[in-house]
Parts: sequence; C-alpha cells; structure tokens
Amino acid sequence: MTSSATLLEASQGAATPGGALAQARRVVVKIGSSLLFDPARRAVASEWLASLAADIAELRRQGRDVIVVSSGAVALGRGRLNLSASRLQDKQAAAAVGQSLLMHAWEEALAPHGLMAGQVLLTRDDTERRRRWLNGRATLEALLTLGVVPVVNENDTVATEEIRYGDNDRLAARAAQLGRADLLVLLSDVDGLYTADPRRDPDARHLPVIERLSPDVLAMASGANPLAGVGTGGMATKLAAAQIAASAGCATVIASGLTPHPLKAVQEGARASLILAPATPLHAWKQWIAGSVAPGGALTLDAGAVAALQAGKSLLPSGIVAVSGDFGKGDSVRLIGPGGARIGVGLAS
Repeated sequence: MTSSATLLEASQGAATPGGALAQARRVVVKIGSSLLFDPARRAVASEWLASLAADIAELRRQGRDVIVVSSGAVALGRGRLNLSASRLQDKQAAAAVGQSLLMHAWEEALAPHGLMAGQVLLTRDDTERRRRWLNGRATLEALLTLGVVPVVNENDTVATEEIRYGDNDRLAARAAQLGRADLLVLLSDVDGLYTADPRRDPDARHLPVIERLSPDVLAMASGANPLAGVGTGGMATKLAAAQIAASAGCATVIASGLTPHPLKAVQEGARASLILAPATPLHAWKQWIAGSVAPGGALTLDAGAVAALQAGKSLLPSGIVAVSGDFGKGDSVRLIGPGGARIGVGLAS
C-alpha cells in the first residue's frame, strides 16, 4: 500500500484525468492492437475508430495538437494474410501488408472531419541516436504546423528483436518527448491503475491520481491481458512509459478505450488514472539520455568515480573498472556502481 504522500485523491482537490486532458496544449494518444483490431472480423474496428477520430477532431477544434501512436499493423496484416505463425519474418510480412491497411483506416476515419493523417514509422535508433532524434522532432513539428495528424508506429517491417521497442507504450512515451507534449494518453483495456489486477482481485482499489511512481506503485503493475489475443504491453510497460514521459515534464493518463469516444469520456469524468509529472522537466539533452530504452553497454565504476558523479563532476577513465556490451561513440551506456546497482546513464565519447 502506498503512502498518502504518494497518492492523491481527486476529492482532495488534486488534478484529475479529465482536467489534465482539458488543459493540455499537445497530446499524444496511444492505441493498442486490442482496441483497434476486431478479431471476429479480422479487420479494423471501424465504428470505434470513427468515434476516436471524432474525439481527436474535437481536441483539434479546441486548439490542441494531437499525435497518435497506433498499433495494429501486424494484427491487420495477419488477418488479411490469414497468418497465425509468430516467426519474425512472418511478423515483418504481416506488418508490410497491415501498415497500409492501418493508414487507410486512419485516413477514412479522419477525413469526415477535414483532417489528414501523416504516417511516421520509427525504429528504436530513430529515438536513441541524437541526429535521428532531431530529424524526427523536426518532422513531427512540420506535420503539426501543416495541420496534419501524425500517426506513429514502429517500423515492424525492418525492426528485428534486437532493435525494436518491444511495445508501443514506450514508443508513445518517446513520441511524447519528440513532440514536446504536455500529456500522454494510453488507451487500454482497463480504466487505470489498481492496487492489484482487478481481473483477479475483487478487492483491488482504483488509483485516480498518482503523484509519484514510487517502487510500491510500480509493484502494482501486471502484464498484458492474455484474453485479448493481440498486443504486447501491460500495466508494467505503461508505468515504464509514464516514467519516460515524466522526465520530459509530460503527465500520463491511463484510460479505458473499450467504449466509443474514449477521449470524450475522460474529459467528462470517466474513471481513469492520472500520473503527474514534475513541474520542471529535465534539460532536453539529459531527458533524451535518461529515456534511452536499451543502452548499448555498461561501464562499471569504482566508488571514487560514483562519488565524483554524484557531486556533479566528470567521469574519468581511471574510475572505470570494467566495460561490457557493444557500443560506439554517441551510444548510451549504463553506469554501474561497485555493488552492481545502476546509478545512471551516459553517452560514450
């Protein structure tokens, strides 16, 4: 159980999920495969998607920028190809077919509102390598300036297990950093974070507002819903994404997407969880380093080097006692203390 200093009840006058959405200047909305894909028809859940597009159009009418992170390409491609195998090459083939189906669905859903969809396909390198990160940021800004709704997805056609995000929750958090968003909305098959899995524990308590992702809060997370049949995320990946977003000063809302007009429902007070972010984000350069999904290697430091870093001083080669991993100049690396604990992340020079 968390302390009262960690969890804030909405009744105590704290921020609310709906209030956060109403006040955000730029919003990233992440949609999982289990929401977008209709397994009975093996196709897009078109009526639900139309309702979400209407919500996005309303946010745009209110003067907000919206970036979409949309899963679904692999599920749609498998449906079209009648594939059930899970080999990497089959997933990549399914993604190649399904991505065009996914973008067509978004174009059809947004068109009645006079909005255009712009495809943005990313691999982990696009957000882990600084130059590509800056190029991605410039592209998002250009699309938003032109009035386009960016639809971001992982480039599953070329991503291998070694270079992929693994789930679109983390990709959405990185998109929030790229786009300098105020709010990340993760639409899920549950209506927020509970003290335990509500599918298994009838006594699980819903947490409407979370001030800080302390270890006891993180321990409440569980994996993906096995009944959904598609998707790779779960509450644990959503909280990991919220941590990345928070480092950029971006709050996170975890809300149910199982009903039509899910964003409108949040604005009107539907149950959801809001994870607050610090009022002052880290410096952009530091938050990019800190948000690295998979550092390329590790440097083990002696006690003197750890003390120097904690005092704000530089890391000298003499303080490094071991090096592991495969990395080059500009790659991120973990910094490990004498006891094996991770103390930070840095860039190799």
